[in-house]
Amino acid sequence: MQQDTEKDLQLRELDSMCVNESRLQHKWYHNLKYLAIGILFGIVFVKSEVVSWYRIQEMFRLQSFHMYGIIGSAVITGIISVFLIKKFNIKTIYGEPIKIAPKTFNKGQIFGGFIFGLGWAMTGACPGPLFAQIGTGATVVAVTLLSAIAGTWVYGLLREQLPH
Repeated sequence: MQQDTEKDLQLRELDSMCVNESRLQHKWYHNLKYLAIGILFGIVFVKSEVVSWYRIQEMFRLQSFHMYGIIGSAVITGIISVFLIKKFNIKTIYGEPIKIAPKTFNKGQIFGGFIFGLGWAMTGACPGPLFAQIGTGATVVAVTLLSAIAGTWVYGLLREQLPH
């Protein structure tokens, strides 16, 4: 069992930027903090017009800097955050170490990014603001949400057969 867990972690390190699994068990109400942050995140997305189909189309048509500015500031924030986590060995709020696995480039990242961008351009939605879009009344986005869930499920089924 331990060997299977180690192999799975090694595989997932290739799939994701960061694999941190807490062994702590919490009561159900500890999840309310994530709900609160999610609601706040959704409000920020709506107010900044990140969920606007028109803003997304402007971005893909190179007609506006708005979305590039938001994405660029998120990338810079991420770079600084990862630098600080590594430099100061920052731990989670529960004292567990944060482990960021080294990444190697492969052509699958290009193909995956292309497919992701194509889906984003076609639907006007990326995974982050899907729930916020539905919350604003754009219920047709539920089709995109179901498609994202189905795509994730299919990837999970085929992950072992895909080149990583």
